[in-house]
Amino acid sequence: MATDGLSPELKSKMALALDVDDLVQANRLARQLAPWFGVAKIGLELYTAAGPDAIGSMIDMGFDVFLDVKLHDIPTTVGRSANVAGALGVSYLSMHAHGGSAMLRAGVDGLLSGARQAELPEPVALAITVLTSDADAPEHIVPARLRVAVESGCGGIVCAASDLRDIGELAPRTMRVVPGIRAEGAERHDQPKAVTPKEALDAGADLLVIGRALTLAENPAQAAEELFSQIRT
Repeated sequence: MATDGLSPELKSKMALALDVDDLVQANRLARQLAPWFGVAKIGLELYTAAGPDAIGSMIDMGFDVFLDVKLHDIPTTVGRSANVAGALGVSYLSMHAHGGSAMLRAGVDGLLSGARQAELPEPVALAITVLTSDADAPEHIVPARLRVAVESGCGGIVCAASDLRDIGELAPRTMRVVPGIRAEGAERHDQPKAVTPKEALDAGADLLVIGRALTLAENPAQAAEELFSQIRT
């Protein structure tokens, strides 16, 4: 099976979720799946195991880094933590919108300040509205948290594909990041709102987060080829 991967434009819309606890394993997966991904997502599991080394390793391989540690604390702590992330060269950093406007604003300011001090490109703060594993969140929650995130200066939102249209109407210039991507008919694990890559892109997603659909596969490269077969250009 061919492994030419995706075009540069499509790769920039794909984030590989490296939800493992070993940097050697993460590096191996990143190398295997590099033809399809321009962004490497480092979550709490890998960041706890390897810390800033995980960020540096992915940047050295040519990936933009999405540091998905879902910051949620007092504004001072979030601001200082985001400052460190910005200085380390991350392109995206996630925070919980539930933390409120003061916390989000501190995170945005800290992230941008860290990047500027290190003379790095401006990163994007991403606010998480509702975890996609939460199928019971009230309908009013996403619009309310979206409003807080935009007013606080966040450049993007992490949301379920089912919320994409509403977010596009309410905040059309806000980047929309969608996790829980699966092949049609595949195991959804703990993602009840999972969709295919084509469905998410057609609905207006700007960045797709894809992990276990590929990282748990016996042959990750083959699984990627099959997953992206409907959108490959």
